Amino acid sequence: QLQLVESGGGLVRPGGSLRLACGASGSTLDYLDIGWFRQAPGKEREGVSCIDSRGSTMVSVDSGNGRFTISRDNAKDTMYLRMNNLKPEDTAIYYCNSVPRSAALWGQGTQVTVSS
Repeated sequence: QLQLVESGGGLVRPGGSLRLACGASGSTLDYLDIGWFRQAPGKEREGVSCIDSRGSTMVSVDSGNGRFTISRDNAKDTMYLRMNNLKPEDTAIYYCNSVPRSAALWGQGTQVTVSS
């Protein structure tokens, strides 16, 4: 059974960068559209960016500014989110999941905190 594990979060200053990773175990990501989601304190979980099985970005909430770049390496069954020029409002727990989302795939997430 497919399980997803997020990693790469941390504490970073405004303007800094992080690269998150979403690793799969139990099955392959090859045929799935997958994405990143985040939940900030006191807010609803929201979509950040999604990528289709072939590696094409489907949607990115920050695509206009180019701060976030989603990618995947099917050979490693891993998806990534490169985040540049981070802002305090990016502080949240970041999760990965399939698209559409599956309740069974929510993991613990990885905490991203942007603070000076």
